[in-house]
Amino acid sequence: MKKLVLILTVMVSFSITAQTKTELIKHFETYYQQMKKQGDVQGVINAMTHLDVLQPTQARRDTLAYIYVSEGRNREALNTIGIEKNASDSDINTEVKAIALKSLNQPKLALEHYEVLFQRKANPLLAYEIAELKIQLNNLAGAKTSVDYGLANVKDHMKRSFYETQTPYQVSLKAALTYLKALIIFNENQETNLDAAIALLDEALTMDSNFNMAQISKDALATRKPKE
Repeated sequence: MKKLVLILTVMVSFSITAQTKTELIKHFETYYQQMKKQGDVQGVINAMTHLDVLQPTQARRDTLAYIYVSEGRNREALNTIGIEKNASDSDINTEVKAIALKSLNQPKLALEHYEVLFQRKANPLLAYEIAELKIQLNNLAGAKTSVDYGLANVKDHMKRSFYETQTPYQVSLKAALTYLKALIIFNENQETNLDAAIALLDEALTMDSNFNMAQISKDALATRKPKE
C-alpha cells in the first residue's frame, strides 16, 4: 500500500511539473510577442532566454545571438552560440559568428565564417567583407580575387555602410570595392603604385562624393607624394 501511495505521489508530482512548465512556456511566448510589439529589445532578449532554458532549440539560440549582434553585443552573441565552425550551422548562426568576430578584431576567425557564407551563396557584399579581412591579414592576392569577383558582379543598387564618422553613411558597393582595390594596389608596392592608388580613390569619390573613408585615404596618400 505504501509503495502504491509513493508511485501515485511521484506521478502527480510529474504531472504538476509538466503543467507548470507548459504554462511558463505559454507565458513567455506571450511576453515575447508583447515585447516585439512594443519594440523592447531587452524584453525580447529576456523572453527568448527564458524560453531557451525551458525548451532549448538551436534555432532559438541562433535568433537570440542574432538579436545580440544586432545590438552590438558581440561577446554575448558568441557566448550564446560559440565560435566554432560546424557544417550543420545555419546561415544565421554563421553570419552572427562572422560579424561578431570581425567586430571583436578577430579577422582570421571571422574570415572562416564569411568564406562559409560565400561558398553557400556567393555575392558581392560578402566578397567585400572577405577582401577587407584578407587585406588585414596581408593576403593581398586573395583580397584581389574577392574584389575582382565583387566588381564583376556588383549591381547599381547595392550599398555598403561605413561607421567611422559620428553619423553612419552609405556608399555604392562599387565605390567601396574600388576603394579596397586602391588599398590592395598601394600595399602591393607602396613606392611605385602610389599614383595608381590615388587615381582609384578619385574614381571611388567620383561615384560617391560623400565617401569619407576614401577621402581620408586619398589625403593620407597625397602626403606621401614628393614635393615638386
